[in-house]
Amino acid sequence: MRYLWWLIRRQPWRVLRGSLLGTTWMIGLSARPYLIARAVDDGLRARDTRALAFWVAAIIVAGLALSYVGTMRHRTMTFIREDAKARTAEVLLRHLSRIGAALPRRIGAGEVATVGGSDINWTAEVLTLTGPGVGAIIAYAVIAVVLWSISPLLALCVLVGVPVVGLVVGPLLRRLERAESVYRQQQGALTARSGDIVAGLRVLAGVGGRDLFARRYAARSQDLRAEGYRVGAVNSWIDAASVAIPGLFLAAVVWLTARMAVTGDVTIGELVAVYGYVATLIVPVWFLLEGSYQLIRGRVAARRIADLLNVSPDDVGGPGRRWPGPVPDARRPGALDAPAGPADLHDPVTGLTVRAGRLTGVAADDPAAGVALADRLGRYVVSGTTWGGVPLTGIALDEVRSRIVVADHDSYLFAGTLRDILRPTGGDAGGDDHDRVRAALRVASAEDVVDALPAGLDTPIDARARTLSGGQRQRVRLARALRTEPEVLILIDPTSAVDAHTEARIAERLRAARAGRTTVVITTSPLLLGRADLVAHLSAGRITSTGTHEGMLDYEPGYRRLVARGSEDPDIERPADTEEAYR
Repeated sequence: MRYLWWLIRRQPWRVLRGSLLGTTWMIGLSARPYLIARAVDDGLRARDTRALAFWVAAIIVAGLALSYVGTMRHRTMTFIREDAKARTAEVLLRHLSRIGAALPRRIGAGEVATVGGSDINWTAEVLTLTGPGVGAIIAYAVIAVVLWSISPLLALCVLVGVPVVGLVVGPLLRRLERAESVYRQQQGALTARSGDIVAGLRVLAGVGGRDLFARRYAARSQDLRAEGYRVGAVNSWIDAASVAIPGLFLAAVVWLTARMAVTGDVTIGELVAVYGYVATLIVPVWFLLEGSYQLIRGRVAARRIADLLNVSPDDVGGPGRRWPGPVPDARRPGALDAPAGPADLHDPVTGLTVRAGRLTGVAADDPAAGVALADRLGRYVVSGTTWGGVPLTGIALDEVRSRIVVADHDSYLFAGTLRDILRPTGGDAGGDDHDRVRAALRVASAEDVVDALPAGLDTPIDARARTLSGGQRQRVRLARALRTEPEVLILIDPTSAVDAHTEARIAERLRAARAGRTTVVITTSPLLLGRADLVAHLSAGRITSTGTHEGMLDYEPGYRRLVARGSEDPDIERPADTEEAYR
């Protein structure tokens, strides 16, 4: 509800205009029954042609004015809803971009897709209550006052009848909210499952698992459909009640008024007016019921949006920042100063110390432990990692992101030309940028990728670069990471999809290109580890040994088994001057 209120406060004058137009339109609906009653009593019954013509003209003018007000009301409410949609999309996109790679660790892609695909619309629909919703309440009170002037009994029927409608529909609305929440959660989970299947379709087909996943997806779809039926059942009862109950209410009031007309308590014109008033009352009652339904769905949707906004990039893995509230500045109060120059990174969880200006290789027995280490060093999870003795989590996030880059071998590639993909955000343009791109491609041994494309660097690439092979995509990702030229570069298995000859070239060029800058390579490739200044063996969550690659091969059996893929030959990938290098 706070988020919905925030959307309203972002456009106060437009919402006020919508409320005024909605109220005028609703009250204007009750003006015509009064004019018709006057035409009947003062014109038809009195046989006064001039009075009849006057009231008929008044009815026409009122109809035209009401049409104009209704058009402006609808136009204004459309602006309000579209503004809310655009504002929510903007807030979500900005927040998702700030979270970056930390998002998948907290929320699935299906949840994000569902929020962006439908929850934004349902949240915006709630703002309809600020126009016709407000007008419906005021029109209800006005009609009750007018009916009181005709008959207190009729006014009492209206004042009591409409709350009774709410009491009947209220339990259905609460039931709808519960069913809608479960349905939306299952829909997000199924969307995530479909995304995973599509992303790994080739792999599934290769290992014969496509039919198995198809059957599981079909089963989940059946469960979602059953939940959708439950939502639809409640929704159908609400829709039926929205039409049937006001209709029965209208019939009861008209029957009562007709009996009063027979006894002479009201005139024929007043009988017509009462019918018009109550028939008009159905419109605000319907708006209130429809608005209640929209409020239920909108609250569910807004809750999911708020949950997404509560994922804080400053505290990933810990308590989220509650929303709404001011977006924290990159240089938030109390932020610690980052090291002025190159400094050591220390991870107390594993005991690893990454020396500044050196190429460090980390061989992990468990790939997940290597990824977790990279997350801590790059501040994607809350940990006690220090940078130059300063807690990494205390430094402004923008400072960390601009100086420490973690490059996953399977990171996302956005659509665009290859040049755009390789150009860092806010990067410079011109010849200097072109030279840097070419240099990054050379280090990643990806020149052949560019040469094979019809327009070279200006060739459009689709999302995820599906037109490229796995090895080509991996080299493009590596070139993109190198092009950022960060102070600290952390690479996760950067050559797992390339052949040995290409891997050897990358290892040699990477060492030369990153000379004097801090680089961490998490891999079990002996070609990459052989070029590292220092190698660390990560086993059972701790660094068990460190040294040169050659020395570790000689004196660390666990490390030798890991990088030699089970081979006991200690001379694997060892240069001729091994002993000299080790000494």
